[in-house]
Amino acid sequence: MRRRTFLGAVGGTVAWPLVASAQPNHTPRIGFLVAQEHDPDMRSRISGLTQGLDRLGWKDGSNIHIDYRFGDGKPALFEPLAKELVALQPSLVIAQTPPVVATMRRVAGPIPIVFVDVSDPIGPGFVASLARPGGNLTGVTSFEPGIVGKWLAMLKEMAPSITRVGLLGNPKTTSLDYFRQAAAQAAPSLNIELVLREVTTAADIENAIGGLAAAGKAGLIFPPDSTVALYRDLIIALPARLRLPAVYPFPIFVEAGGLMSYSTDFVYNYRLAASYVDRILRGAKPADIPVQAPTKFETVLNLKTAKAMGLTVPPGLLVAADKVIE
Repeated sequence: MRRRTFLGAVGGTVAWPLVASAQPNHTPRIGFLVAQEHDPDMRSRISGLTQGLDRLGWKDGSNIHIDYRFGDGKPALFEPLAKELVALQPSLVIAQTPPVVATMRRVAGPIPIVFVDVSDPIGPGFVASLARPGGNLTGVTSFEPGIVGKWLAMLKEMAPSITRVGLLGNPKTTSLDYFRQAAAQAAPSLNIELVLREVTTAADIENAIGGLAAAGKAGLIFPPDSTVALYRDLIIALPARLRLPAVYPFPIFVEAGGLMSYSTDFVYNYRLAASYVDRILRGAKPADIPVQAPTKFETVLNLKTAKAMGLTVPPGLLVAADKVIE
């Protein structure tokens, strides 16, 4: 089980404690269970959260105390870590990714839960509706299903000859069917055949990507998924080597050599999550706080990767990019 010291604060704002320290009884505790620590991606998100809390008058180590636990992408760790946080009697807990939210929901009892990095909170029953959550969970969604149409359109614009697109993800760690349905609706208008591939291991990923590349005229899209994040290096390197255009769900994939991404601004989402923490600490009930859909997005392109793959970036994509890596 991971209780990790954060060596070097991001922007001077975040410190992840090694163990929970004794706090005065009147100091609210916040538990935060993270599925998998990303460096620097997860650090920047949590920095956004703590900055948001600071602006609302809540400072970790002063008038609140945040206890962090990390699952390292291992679902077997989620429940014991969740129970560990609940034992600290927090005022609320923050849960990151659907599997962590599901686990925390089972063990937290009436403790309020604020979720982040969840695309579909209705499907698994986390909330009754976005407008009226109805229980002790609320939070910020990361992706709406319509984003899949944008991913497919970007692939078609980048490589017009594409006729088949693989959607790769792990149904145990992401709402894969949520994205499959949206992709199936958007694909025909772009003359694209959707190919769903469920992957849980590196071998699954290699077989799925290799098969699509062998068939030709193919591209790839990936849902936001802790399994995808776990195998990030492979998911970047293999499509580049096989010259298979791909759209990624996180900018960090493109910064590490992937072709392009279109995603929610995650740091902004975590700042939004801070407002949920603030409202609950001041007495609001999660049932009465509507779930916030994403409102801020970003496009990142890697021109070096495009050139290596023999692709010419269309002017429209280039103009739309928020960040271009050369």
